Amino acid sequence: MEATTTSIYIRKKSNGRISIKSGNKVERVMKGTVLVLIALTIIAFISFNYSGLDLTKAIPETAYNLKTMFLEPALSHFTWGEAVYQIGITLGLAFLSTILGAVVAFFLALMAATNLSNKWLSKTVRILVAFVRAVPTVLWVLIFAIAAGLGSEAAVLGMLFHSIAYLVKAFSEAFEEVDKGILEALTATGANWWHIVSHAVLPSTFTYLLSWTFLRFEINFSVAVAMGAAAGAGGIGFELFMASGFYFDMREVGLITYMILILAIVLELTSTRLKRRYFPATSTK
Repeated sequence: MEATTTSIYIRKKSNGRISIKSGNKVERVMKGTVLVLIALTIIAFISFNYSGLDLTKAIPETAYNLKTMFLEPALSHFTWGEAVYQIGITLGLAFLSTILGAVVAFFLALMAATNLSNKWLSKTVRILVAFVRAVPTVLWVLIFAIAAGLGSEAAVLGMLFHSIAYLVKAFSEAFEEVDKGILEALTATGANWWHIVSHAVLPSTFTYLLSWTFLRFEINFSVAVAMGAAAGAGGIGFELFMASGFYFDMREVGLITYMILILAIVLELTSTRLKRRYFPATSTK
């Protein structure tokens, strides 16, 4: 027999009667949330001011711009060599913030893991990184821009801050999945805390740490493209901003978009190969 996905809950009332309800509270909350979002979306579209919108002109002009961008891509304001250099800057920003963030997050995650740290320290670290993670990366970049000024420094610091908070959560959860029997066996033999980390925790979770770090690198690459325009950090994102906001060169916008898309695909393929190499059991499912 196949197991049904519908949950049935039986509750005994004070009068002795038994009420049976299908589903659970989480499902009802999710359905209610979706309905509210749909209603808000419909209200938003109805309340838009369409007085200055002429669809007879907007649709053909949009189609022409899309055709120019994606069917006639070309470079106008910089060379191919400069384009490769700008992509290298974007990758460098993402790589630097990811590597530094992973190193710092590793030690903070050891403090945040409940099986490797005391309860007070673990809760303190978790609360701090939750606060950092709740603030968007763009806002952290703007905060650091007050001290460091707009540029690559503020972009790296902002991405680094958010990367640390993101990876601390991921790393600590991986550490908490380590078999308790291994930790207890090493403790019984007299191994100290650092020996337990280096001989049990790190070997057991290394592939997970690598996977999470590379995932964060993909995220930071996308963020670095945006920060190139928003924070003046340079890179291909800044060139995209100049081509669209100052030169209004749709052909150059299209070519830069293709460059970013191809690089994102390369990163995704690299991530897939790493997963197949280090997680052969999961990749074949």
